[in-house]
Amino acid sequence: MKIRQAVVKDAPGIAKVHVDSWRTTYKEIIPGSYLNDLSYDERTDLWNRILMEERDNVIVAEDEAGRIIGFASWNGRDDSCDLTAIYLLEEFQGRGIGKKMFEKLFSHFKAKGYDKITVEVLEDNKTRYFYEHYGAELTDTVEISIGGEMFNELIYEWDDVEEVIGKLR
Repeated sequence: MKIRQAVVKDAPGIAKVHVDSWRTTYKEIIPGSYLNDLSYDERTDLWNRILMEERDNVIVAEDEAGRIIGFASWNGRDDSCDLTAIYLLEEFQGRGIGKKMFEKLFSHFKAKGYDKITVEVLEDNKTRYFYEHYGAELTDTVEISIGGEMFNELIYEWDDVEEVIGKLR
């Protein structure tokens, strides 16, 4: 398994993980019609645009065959950063890969001098417990609409990058 900086040619692989992860992670949360309408082509176009912009940062996790099995993206500004996505194919969860991706992310955040990291997660998404395990504090809850339904989105924050790195090691 390898974690590396994403490049434009990774867009189709990232799109596949993005769509497949949404379909497994949110299958009991978000309406099935919305999940079924997710498009690999549309996500590939989205990730092509993101990867061509220097301001966005993306890493990918690859399996031994070089297939993209996970990714994470973030937007940094001044001394803070928003973790905008972190997804891993369901069959690779529970193997420590998410933790390794987190190590890579938080090492990068430390190098960039970010003091505060935020992440938004749907209330019913069990990933929130992963964030809480590594010290994320719930700071707010907002309502958002997905597929015509309303959901609570939780906003978590880490204010000590060093502490997270310590927990990861």
